[in-house]
Amino acid sequence: MTYVVTDNCIRCKYTDCVEVCPVDCFYEGENMLVIHPDECIDCGVCEPECPADAIRPDTEPGLEQWVSFNLKYSEAWPNITVRRDPMPEAEKYDGESGKLEKYFSEAPGEGD
Repeated sequence: MTYVVTDNCIRCKYTDCVEVCPVDCFYEGENMLVIHPDECIDCGVCEPECPADAIRPDTEPGLEQWVSFNLKYSEAWPNITVRRDPMPEAEKYDGESGKLEKYFSEAPGEGD
C-alpha cells in the first residue's frame, strides 16, 4: 500500500502534509503535490493533515490510476520538504469536481 494525492489538491496545494512526512516523498507541481509511491513508507501521517482531503490510501476503490499519476509526476517534479502557504483562493477550489480536466498543469513547482 502507498498513499496518493488525488485531484482535490489541484489549485489548493496545501503543504501541511509535507511538513509531517518522515521520508520527504512529496514532489511539487505548479498547482498540486504528488507522493512518490516507491518512497512512501505507508505511515499515514500525511492523510489527516490535508485540509482538502486529497490524500488517500491506494487501497480505496477507484484510485489505481492515481498511483501511476503520482509516480509519473514525482519523477519529473522537484522534491518539497517545507510547508508553504496554499494557493490563492484554495478554499474556493476545495471540493470542486473535475479539477484534473479543468486546471491541472504539468509544469513543475519550485521545490526546496
